[in-house]
Amino acid sequence: MLDKKMNLHSFKAKKGKEKITSITAYDALMAKIFDGEVDMILVGDSLKMSFGGESETLGASMEEMIYHTKAVCKGVKYSFVIADMPFGSYATKDMALTNALRFYKETATDAIKLEVGLEKLDIVRSLCDEGIAVMAHIGLKPQFMRFDGGFKVKGKEETQAKELLQTALAMQEAGAFGILIEGVKSDVAAQITESLEIPTIGIGAGVDCDGQILVWSDVFGFFDEFKPKFVRRYLEGKNLLKDAIRAYASDVKNKAFPHSQESY
Repeated sequence: MLDKKMNLHSFKAKKGKEKITSITAYDALMAKIFDGEVDMILVGDSLKMSFGGESETLGASMEEMIYHTKAVCKGVKYSFVIADMPFGSYATKDMALTNALRFYKETATDAIKLEVGLEKLDIVRSLCDEGIAVMAHIGLKPQFMRFDGGFKVKGKEETQAKELLQTALAMQEAGAFGILIEGVKSDVAAQITESLEIPTIGIGAGVDCDGQILVWSDVFGFFDEFKPKFVRRYLEGKNLLKDAIRAYASDVKNKAFPHSQESY
């Protein structure tokens, strides 16, 4: 449990000393529950899939991401907050800076996250030069799923593994404070983590990353249409909630709710 606000310095200081814990959140209610229990809360564009019923993240807009980031920040006092830059919001340097500044001016987010390859290196550098904290997301990039033909594990081939390491090192040099590694072979993610001075956060990338992140509706069993290999369920939330709503509905129909103590 955190007893003071996690900032950029304290986040980076965990490298090699203590594993970093992370989870997603999209509203103030859940953010308040998670706040201080984990080091980092990500306002992910995964909300389009988890809560929007979409099959991909590409439909998230700047307005949606800012709305949800504002809500999460209102519920957070201790955890480090990162917001996803949505698909199409950082296609050029000017566009990236304009939209990143919106996050900083309109929300209290501590940092932003971009799904990047070497082609985005100058964009990451330009944002960092303006004092914007950037986490670089490499490996399996959900915003590229149409281009990749689906959600494909990365680092299986030696050439691809070398490119991932090169990308991570280049992003560190450009000023990124951390790297999120998604869907990458464990040994490759371990090599990247060992080679960097900045923390890595893994999702489907093995135990050797500096930290881990999962989508809250996956890890707590509220989304059960499918379960990715890298997800461990710590709660069967959907079943518990269904039992509770059925009990409530039954009490209403049977006039067991409200009773006199619950009435004015």
